[in-house]
Amino acid sequence: MAPTGKAGRYRGSVKEFPNFNASQDAEALYTAMKGFGSDKEAILDLITSRNNKQRIEISQAYKSLYGKDLIADLKRELTGKFERLIVGLMRPLAYFDAKEIKDALQGIGTDEKCLIEILASRTNQQIHNLVEAYRDAYERELEADVLGDTSGHFKKMLVVLLQGTREEDDVVSEDLVEQDAKDLLEAGDLKWGTDEAQFIYILGNRSKQHLRLVFDEYLKISGKPIEDSIRGELSGDIEKLMLAVVKCIRSTPEYFAERLYKAMKGLGTKDNTLIRIMVSRSEIDMLDIREVFRTKYEKSLHSMIKDDTSGEYKKALLKLCGGDDDAAGEFFPEAAQVAYRMWELSAVAKVELRGTVRPASDFNADGDGKVLRKAMKGLGTDEGAIIDVVTQRSNAQRQEILRTYKSHFGRDLMADLKSELSGSLAKLILGLMMTPAQFDAKQLKKAMEGVGTDENILIEILATRNNREIQAINEAYKAAYHKSLEDALSSDTSGHFKRILVSLALGNRDEGGEDLTRAHEDAKKLSDVSSGDSTSLETRFLSILCTRSYPHLRRVFQEFIKMTNHDVAHTIRKHMSGDVRDAFVAIVRSVKDKPAFFADKLYDSMKGIGTDERTLTRIMVSRSEIDLLNIRRVFKEMHEKSLHHMIEKDTSGDYCKALLAICGGDD
Repeated sequence: MAPTGKAGRYRGSVKEFPNFNASQDAEALYTAMKGFGSDKEAILDLITSRNNKQRIEISQAYKSLYGKDLIADLKRELTGKFERLIVGLMRPLAYFDAKEIKDALQGIGTDEKCLIEILASRTNQQIHNLVEAYRDAYERELEADVLGDTSGHFKKMLVVLLQGTREEDDVVSEDLVEQDAKDLLEAGDLKWGTDEAQFIYILGNRSKQHLRLVFDEYLKISGKPIEDSIRGELSGDIEKLMLAVVKCIRSTPEYFAERLYKAMKGLGTKDNTLIRIMVSRSEIDMLDIREVFRTKYEKSLHSMIKDDTSGEYKKALLKLCGGDDDAAGEFFPEAAQVAYRMWELSAVAKVELRGTVRPASDFNADGDGKVLRKAMKGLGTDEGAIIDVVTQRSNAQRQEILRTYKSHFGRDLMADLKSELSGSLAKLILGLMMTPAQFDAKQLKKAMEGVGTDENILIEILATRNNREIQAINEAYKAAYHKSLEDALSSDTSGHFKRILVSLALGNRDEGGEDLTRAHEDAKKLSDVSSGDSTSLETRFLSILCTRSYPHLRRVFQEFIKMTNHDVAHTIRKHMSGDVRDAFVAIVRSVKDKPAFFADKLYDSMKGIGTDERTLTRIMVSRSEIDLLNIRRVFKEMHEKSLHHMIEKDTSGDYCKALLAICGGDD
């Protein structure tokens, strides 16, 4: 029965050949190999366009007609990688796997990567077929050979996988999910040393559906993905095997897409891996692998094979691949269709932007001023009282508190706060007390002063603010620093990057809707990268990305995908570099999904060792009354943990308390 994937559809790239005649095909192959030399083109065309069942029938017909073994004749006529590929296609999948494993085990050293790939990715039935084929082909027991050639926990896990007894019931017990997640945590992170047996038992036996839920539960109770724990607790071949199992549980096509990419990237090609995957997945999930590959690596599997291989070997691989997901025009493959449908949805979606900080009801500026004065008077400072007032008032209300405080006490509230607070908390509270334009102007000034320029801050602010916000920043900058923002940018940056920033700093972006005819023309201008004139290319991108309205640019990006099968950001990354590339990508991301852009920046500010408090403070302050609620939602979807949780884990003290108050809740 042909394997099916999404909604029961066949997901292989090689399909059953219509009007198939095994005897005619056997004669054609005999003719192609008869006489001096062989017609390799005819051989590869025929064999790659028949499915495995049909190829086996051809082998049988060949023996009946000529009394010869077709595989033996192919081996004699062909050589090298091309021969290995064609002969691999002629074997039933179970016998192909058996041959791969036999080759991995014999000789000096063991090819552990081959063992891992096959045994971590095959279904129960495929494992049973493999064991039977190995016994039939080599008159040996596969388990015994694996036991003799491997050791330790790696050997134990391979033996468990060789049983082909993974549970297949889709009915999942919530209690067992919680227990398994708890057992894995206790076997690793909570234990001195590691209980590998527990990892082997659970990851080697539970159903895929069950384990996906276990991984979710594990993330919830441990605060990190299961992969991080495996990397921390295990090492060597057992670590690689367990990570492969987890990847295949999460997504087998993604696992193979990654294996294919690694087989071809960099110098040299891992041809054995490339052949093994292209042969073994061509009638199972090659279309899914292609789709994941195109999305994840921003190039098609077809184009990478084409660039990395040659001759008949290349032609045969491309036939197995079954299509080019980079080809523009009518083909418009599934990966590009997915991207295009997402754009269609984004064009009509009206997402309400919502901040987390709202005006306080029953607001009393004089009363708040007194609370703040009391919190700073005498010995010590009541940071909690300051945080409660400042984080729970809108910016307009804070401006009123500033005025009232001066009228009532004859003092500058900002100066008092500055003298009483320190460190990250001071920067956060003082940032909240400024108007948004004053705050952005100060961030831009700090990015340009001193030795070196922080281009990332310039890009983040100027690429994401609307015309009204940009114009207010210009006024605030001039008032505070007695110099125009344009002059400051011009003296501190150069080249195309300067031109982009100056254009954005004018705040003259169109504010109308989309114009379909013009969007098509704009997309055509952006897609014309063949001239090789990078100056012309950057100027074209600047004239469109820095001036057109957001609704219009969304339509331009849709048209761009239709023309090229690429996202516009992919073209920018491919043809530009440095600050120019980063600025254009930021504009594209802001147009497509501004909350997602900021969610990513917040995540990057807290992931790994250390916290980028400057970025964290800047975004939490500047987005708190605009779209922080949207950012929170996207953050959870993208990173599978809440913004609240990450702040709580990554910061401390009053700074943490203030950030959590601005965050406004735990998702």
